[in-house]
Amino acid sequence: MSVKAKKHLGQHFLKDENIAKNIADSLTENGYDTVLEIGPGMGVLTKYLLDRKFTTHVIEIDRESVEYLEVHYLNLASRIITGDFLKIDISKEFNDKPFAVIGNFPYNISSQIVFKAIANRHQIPELCGMFQKEVAKRITEKPGSKAYGIISVLTQAFYNTEYLFTVPPTVFNPPPKVDSGVIRLTRKENHKLPVDEQLFFKVVKTAFNQRRKTMRNSLKSLNLSDKLREDVIFAERPEQLSIEQFINLTQKIANDAI
Repeated sequence: MSVKAKKHLGQHFLKDENIAKNIADSLTENGYDTVLEIGPGMGVLTKYLLDRKFTTHVIEIDRESVEYLEVHYLNLASRIITGDFLKIDISKEFNDKPFAVIGNFPYNISSQIVFKAIANRHQIPELCGMFQKEVAKRITEKPGSKAYGIISVLTQAFYNTEYLFTVPPTVFNPPPKVDSGVIRLTRKENHKLPVDEQLFFKVVKTAFNQRRKTMRNSLKSLNLSDKLREDVIFAERPEQLSIEQFINLTQKIANDAI
């Protein structure tokens, strides 16, 4: 029995055992004893997670994969969640317990997985996984690069990011058209911002939506005072600003509105 990869689910099954083990080994075990694997498919990564000392849960939207796992991983059967990670109530599933997230993530929802982890960071101290290489690079990119953008800033505001290694298309069935990249996100000790987080998200997204413009022009829609817009930071382009500068800018905008 095997599972056929389904294009509409973005499935590309990893077939290289060494890479699967390396991904499983990228988890640090710091601050949690429970792990959730997203999209286990036929369990190539799952089996190495089960060898580690934490409790492994999996979530799978593909009914055929669920049936395969139930037959081949009997010791996992009670910890298989059938459903969509993007739609589940995390606090309800894990009773507010901390857990790490791992997986060979479907390319078409990988960014959304990161944003959901950010939204639930109080419960997710770590995330390790495989992304399209371009997305993996964007998440881990530093200021000054064209790849540095919304997902870079919003992730790095709360997590330390590491690009671990590149994975070629040849180790998948079916092979994707691009390289993949494995990254690790480790939650920062202080993962609460000293500013209004909704405003911070709004400032970052508004700035990068017109990334070729200076901050003075890209943030025009926020109706900032002329005095604030004279600040030297407004002569910069969004990709030039560090996380700390975005936080400071958010505070200045908040004060400007008072």
